[in-house]
Amino acid sequence: MDDGSIDVKRAAREAAYAMPIEEINPADPELFRTDTWHPYFERLRKEDPVHWAVSEEGDVGGYWSVTRYNDIMAVDTNHEVFSSIPTIVLPDPAEDFTLPMFIAMDPPKHDVQRKTVSPIVAGPNLAKMEGVIRARAAEILDDLPIGQEFDWVDKVSIELTTMTLAILFDFPWEDRRKLTRWSDVATGAPDSGLFASTDPEKAEEQRRMELFECVDYFMRLWNERVAAPPKPDLISMLAHGESTKDMDRMEYLGNLILLIVGGNDTTRNTITGSIYALSQNPDQERALRANPALIPSMVSETIRWQTPLAYMRRRALRDFELGGKTIKEGDKVAMWYVSGNRDEEVIERPNDYWIERPRVRQHLSFGFGIHRCVGNRLAELQLKIIWEEILARFPKIEVVGAPRRVPSSFVHGYESLPVVIPTRT
Repeated sequence: MDDGSIDVKRAAREAAYAMPIEEINPADPELFRTDTWHPYFERLRKEDPVHWAVSEEGDVGGYWSVTRYNDIMAVDTNHEVFSSIPTIVLPDPAEDFTLPMFIAMDPPKHDVQRKTVSPIVAGPNLAKMEGVIRARAAEILDDLPIGQEFDWVDKVSIELTTMTLAILFDFPWEDRRKLTRWSDVATGAPDSGLFASTDPEKAEEQRRMELFECVDYFMRLWNERVAAPPKPDLISMLAHGESTKDMDRMEYLGNLILLIVGGNDTTRNTITGSIYALSQNPDQERALRANPALIPSMVSETIRWQTPLAYMRRRALRDFELGGKTIKEGDKVAMWYVSGNRDEEVIERPNDYWIERPRVRQHLSFGFGIHRCVGNRLAELQLKIIWEEILARFPKIEVVGAPRRVPSSFVHGYESLPVVIPTRT
């Protein structure tokens, strides 16, 4: 079924083109909660691709929105001008609660910290993990009800990614859903429904309390691993790595949040996105089921189509000309991957979900340059495995209601997706 009626889409388009362009704020989370972001970015790409916007959301203020594919590439691959410090999201960090993490660092510190954890998602280790991930995926799918409605996000997408994270961290299995909660809390807005109060100050107080619980839990694991010989799990790698073994508590927490969110939110939203995209494009589902060899191509197309992280932020270190505009030293810059992946000048049929797309890996979802997603191959592997196992079991997965989307302009994802599996193969 389609959660966006023709009338709703027409109204969103009319609103996007009626608004004075200087008033467009693409970081408005409501655009993503309602899935009405498309025409706003379409207009910006056409009329004002390097766009000065002002946001009232949190501590954001003014920022540049970069919406065309090639302009985004120009920013993303130029870390000498566009810094990741102090954060990758638009709101500025609170002075009394900064979370250093290597994705929000510049060389040389970024490089050595990234190098510490990258072996766990390198080819040889992924080959070792494939069998474990496949066994876990099979367990999840075999436990799903037949002929009954359930939430795909909770039962499959969250469960698979959380299991994989627990393996990477060698995290206590019975507590693995804590990882999901900490991921959600780290990125959730005050009005997201995650917190006891929607008051920003009270929600922030709860967020900090839960993240301190996260680091306290992981400190116990750190102390166990640092006292033991090095092992091939992320905590042991950090505890024994030359560039990470002396991290203070907040830097440890920052890197934990990076690894948890990077390994959880992005993959789980792409898994759900694949179910939803195929339900909206039955011709593509028929093509996939007729030819399972298309799974790797379908995975790449879903990662482009979904774009699970909508943007990344940078900060200009000096004045820079881009798209006829002068970005001043100190200005915030948002690279809208979700827009670049729909750029009509670069991507053929950009709004179509097309699993046999030529050059299907040409997308911005993993970023480029020194900050290209360190776990991209693991994300692709999880999607490949889950779909190989789905096709072996279920002739059809029916989406039976509209998805509920995350109210965030950063995490582009799903809170729930109701489905029914009619029969098993």
